[in-house]
Amino acid sequence: MGAICLVTLVFMFIVPLAVASKENGKNSLSTYIVHLKKPKGVFAQAVDLDGWYRSFLPVTIPGQRTRMVFSYRNVVTGFAAKLTAEEAEAMKRKEGIKSVWPEKVYSLHTTHSPDFMGLQQNLGFWNQSNYGRGVIIGVLDTGITPGHPSFSDEGMPPPPAKWKGKCVFEGGCNNKLIGARSFVEGEVGPPADEEGHGTHTASTAGGNFVKGANVFGNANGTASGMAPLAHLAMYKVCGAGCSESAILAAMDAAVEDGVDVLSLSLGGGSIPFYMDSIALGAFTAIQKGVFVSCSAGNEGPSYGTLSNEAPWILTVGASTTDRSIAAVPKLGNGLTFDGESLYQPNDFPSTLLPLVYSGANGKAASAFCAPGSLKDVNVKGKVVLCERGGDIGRIDKGQEVKDNGGAAMILMNDKLNGFSTIADPHVLPATHVGYETGLSIQKYINSTMNPTATIIFKGTVLGKQTAPEVTSFSSRGPSLQSFGILKPDIIGPGVSILAAWPASVENKTNTNSTFNMISGTSMSCPHLSGIAALLKSSHPDWSPAAIKSAIMTTASLVNLGGNTIVDETNTTADIFATGAGHVNASKANDPGLIYDIQPDDYIPYLCGLNYTDEEVGTIVQQTVNCSSESTIAEAELNYPSFSILLAESGGSQTYTRTVTNVGPASSSYTYEVFVPTGVDVSVKPEEIVFTEVNQKQTYSVTFSRQKNISLPFSQGLLKWVSAQHDVNTPIVAIFE
Repeated sequence: MGAICLVTLVFMFIVPLAVASKENGKNSLSTYIVHLKKPKGVFAQAVDLDGWYRSFLPVTIPGQRTRMVFSYRNVVTGFAAKLTAEEAEAMKRKEGIKSVWPEKVYSLHTTHSPDFMGLQQNLGFWNQSNYGRGVIIGVLDTGITPGHPSFSDEGMPPPPAKWKGKCVFEGGCNNKLIGARSFVEGEVGPPADEEGHGTHTASTAGGNFVKGANVFGNANGTASGMAPLAHLAMYKVCGAGCSESAILAAMDAAVEDGVDVLSLSLGGGSIPFYMDSIALGAFTAIQKGVFVSCSAGNEGPSYGTLSNEAPWILTVGASTTDRSIAAVPKLGNGLTFDGESLYQPNDFPSTLLPLVYSGANGKAASAFCAPGSLKDVNVKGKVVLCERGGDIGRIDKGQEVKDNGGAAMILMNDKLNGFSTIADPHVLPATHVGYETGLSIQKYINSTMNPTATIIFKGTVLGKQTAPEVTSFSSRGPSLQSFGILKPDIIGPGVSILAAWPASVENKTNTNSTFNMISGTSMSCPHLSGIAALLKSSHPDWSPAAIKSAIMTTASLVNLGGNTIVDETNTTADIFATGAGHVNASKANDPGLIYDIQPDDYIPYLCGLNYTDEEVGTIVQQTVNCSSESTIAEAELNYPSFSILLAESGGSQTYTRTVTNVGPASSSYTYEVFVPTGVDVSVKPEEIVFTEVNQKQTYSVTFSRQKNISLPFSQGLLKWVSAQHDVNTPIVAIFE
């Protein structure tokens, strides 16, 4: 159990999910999520269901506000209500109640990225998928900014007849932005975006073409989302945090409204699926044919830090593109280094300025350039080297330098973030450099009485051959809820992504064509949501699992230079960082074979997790008796990857997979296997043959642990190869 214990210890460092409101007394009201046993009868109208829900609530005193917060009709059977702790405990004992828990609060976890992923106007996959025309992407986020050029409906058809949603922006919606509602408690009116996050993610997934998009003149080009002709619907769920009750209500509404894809760039750490409202809502969504894409989280690079681990969700990690906004620090000894900054002043002097390390006084706060920490440090007119960390924003560090008269900032990474840098809209001339670069600069400062430096701003640079790289913040597997499922599933662009923004970060007041560049798995998730929309448009008969399979089995395993994908340490990124690899949108449109999963196929898997009948029933929204199900091991689920636990004393393990032919009618595949270190692998049969489209074939793989293996895990790949297709199925062996 050594490897698993290590992972568990890592998980202890994840910040626990916060309860929405602390109870200051036994009579204080907090929001609770209440799940009910599904009634045998069918309610004729929604009002009947609401009436039944209200029958479980305490009697409301006249003049007291209603206890009901949300009534769920589609994704779960239950409601959210204001209760005291005593009332919640009493409700648990009522007949018909399955569970009652205090709601959790989740956190919010492009001109070039379409080109980077091979999406080009009038060519290839964009043409074949009709740019996502007719597909509806529902985005759960901080709201949206109507009127932004990214949400223009030029060239857009009306929404499909199935659309039942509504827009509360008066005159603000059109054939692009077809829906907009707020589920934030206490917010009345339209879902305006005060944070910018929702506007950014929505435009990344499905923004229309906007020429001349840039920030500070950088990254100039034609911006668009991944599915530029898809329709968008915004469901605002985040204000001061993203409440669980609002997320569940928005998913409930989106499924009823008729969305095809749900995009959630938010999450809250690892939690059992039957207690995870995103997982619960997503399961009902996939039952209705809705694809669900979620961010993996920004808690990397430690292992076991994922959010949104359910196998019916596409879990997306973050990587770089080949574009950087170069800001090169040059030292007095002539050395130069790679660095980045979105703010690129054209009047910054090329002459060398005095260079100082902010932490030379020995104070940690000063080293981190914390607010107020540089008042007694002589930084006026100097280039200041600050350290990343201290729970202080990168831009805030520059503000402290600027407030104390500093001329510029060099921001160095800590060891954990390594080589991963970000182009930020800094408030003064600045550059963000890697950890090793920072150490070199510190060494130079200590080597001379008069250290000097300047920053050379080179603007937009394309063609970095080491891209994509896994960024340091991207959360890593393994999945703590289900070791038998490899997570994350995929990585996509999530670093320095340019997309729509509510206001000008350049303080321009005469433009509504505003863009910003930000980073996070929040940015990688909508990239995959948009690609899923393209695949849905191109293959309307594909299930959510089929779309996921196509994305995973065609993923790229190498960077632009043809070498292995690296992480923040500048060494090969492991499988718990990359999942199946980096998304390859064009190849996903023609995968050859797919691993399909129907919603009911998850029941034996969930029973195999040793969930109770009620817990499984809560997820699948039906009565389940696990004792009568053909329970399967986790790794037996027909997933497009293998994650195997191999005990030191264990024997061989055999798992089957069923693949569906979506390529040429007559085709045959033979396998290649890149065997994980310490494992013996055998595959049967040696060849799988198809004679028609949508025909299914089954194969088996047997894994055996070799002796004297001391690794925590090792990784490999099973590849099915035909004349036209390579179907990649990643393998990870975890040694107990």
